Amino acid sequence: MTTDYFAQDPRTNLERMLAGDLYIADDPEIARRQQRAVRLAARYQAAYAEDAEAAQPVLAELLGSLGAEAHVRPPLYVDYGSNITIGARTFVNYNLTALDVAAIVIGEDCQIGPNVQLLTPTHPLEPGPRRDKLEAAKPITIGNNVWLGGGAIVLPGVTIGDNSVIGAGAVVTKDVPADTVAVGNPARPVRTL
Repeated sequence: MTTDYFAQDPRTNLERMLAGDLYIADDPEIARRQQRAVRLAARYQAAYAEDAEAAQPVLAELLGSLGAEAHVRPPLYVDYGSNITIGARTFVNYNLTALDVAAIVIGEDCQIGPNVQLLTPTHPLEPGPRRDKLEAAKPITIGNNVWLGGGAIVLPGVTIGDNSVIGAGAVVTKDVPADTVAVGNPARPVRTL
């Protein structure tokens, strides 16, 4: 028998999700939004294969905000897309996974290497609630002029300050101040710029 975690909470799971609270992803509106993202990401990839410039309107429809001259190489994997902001002149290389249950903000003039993962979802540590499929999310913020090396992973709730560099394969578990090079697993600052 599962526990009714929301007996005193009249909100839908979508409303809980958008508020950053625990929820269960069985809401029909959540499923509709996820399917929209899958469909638009596939359309973007197909359109990009024919004409990268002509594909931009599809990408703009998928994302919450797309800055001028930003460029995203597909494939692009998102939960919703609508919770992602990409700043002007930012370049995103192949195979970005951006699980945007919470907001993901990528600043201007950033360089995002291939196979980067931006992961906002969280799950309870306790086995019971996790088995019962509860989840939540914390936003990720990437400042301006940040370089995320290939294969870097940024975990929920992390902010990376302006001008910072995250080494290839780093796992960023905590905030990184501006003007900092961080590398490793977990990522640690090794140099100030």
